[in-house]
Amino acid sequence: MNELQGAGVALVTPFNADGTIDYPSLGKLIDFQINEGMNYLVSLGTTGETATLTAAERKQVWEFTVKRVNGRVPLVAGIGGNNTQEIVQQVEQFDIAGYDAILSVSPYYNKPTQEGIYQHYKAIAAVAKLPLILYNVPGRTGSNISPATTVRLAQEFQQIVATKEASGNFAQFSEILRDKPANFLLISGDDPVTLPMMSLGAAGIISVVGNAYPKKVTSLTKCVQDGDYVQARVLHNDLLRITDLCFVEGNPCGVKYILKQLGIIDTDYVRLPLVPVGSQTQQAIDKEMGIIG
Repeated sequence: MNELQGAGVALVTPFNADGTIDYPSLGKLIDFQINEGMNYLVSLGTTGETATLTAAERKQVWEFTVKRVNGRVPLVAGIGGNNTQEIVQQVEQFDIAGYDAILSVSPYYNKPTQEGIYQHYKAIAAVAKLPLILYNVPGRTGSNISPATTVRLAQEFQQIVATKEASGNFAQFSEILRDKPANFLLISGDDPVTLPMMSLGAAGIISVVGNAYPKKVTSLTKCVQDGDYVQARVLHNDLLRITDLCFVEGNPCGVKYILKQLGIIDTDYVRLPLVPVGSQTQQAIDKEMGIIG
């Protein structure tokens, strides 16, 4: 899956002040990412506030995104949740035209066993018409996909081509890299650990802060690919503080505020139960934006 090498971005979903989807801003964001060199885009990952969108809205966002991208970069669709039967139906009904892969988050809240996680992804893989990317984010889902389960899925289903890992566990990353099939990709799911994960052999990052700083994120992954760790460390350090501020009051609240300040989107509206970042965080973000440029 060469399409998944380097830097991808989990696009936010811009909203108008009345809470409706702001398609002009979404189009502007997509163009910004592509013009700044982002390698691929993820439409409606969890950063896209997908859990708060209706089925009709998700369909409209996917259709708008594929038309706006128009084949300029690879495109991944986020389809995941904790109701396996519903996710299987969504994957079966998904219009794959213009998309290259599906990213599917591990079931949240239910806290399934490893066998339950395996059976969940087995059911999705059985109907998926596109390559499938696992997404392990135990800090949000409440359960971890173990390295053994990841490797089992990778070995048994050719449809499963990668995992987005946001466990923060480097022993786990190392086990996956040691035991995985040769063509199976490990992708960072946390911006701050992109550099060390890629140094171990990860393929790149699906980024949040890349919404606002796509050139820095893509440059970081390119430096690591080229073996230029001196410049990679500079970019890594540049992004640390602003990335932390993106998450201090919840994702994507912080990065939406940055995008509004940059003029990429018109509002930093987020749907409840999220709320925009407070004044103290705004001031901290403004200060850091002035530092990194």
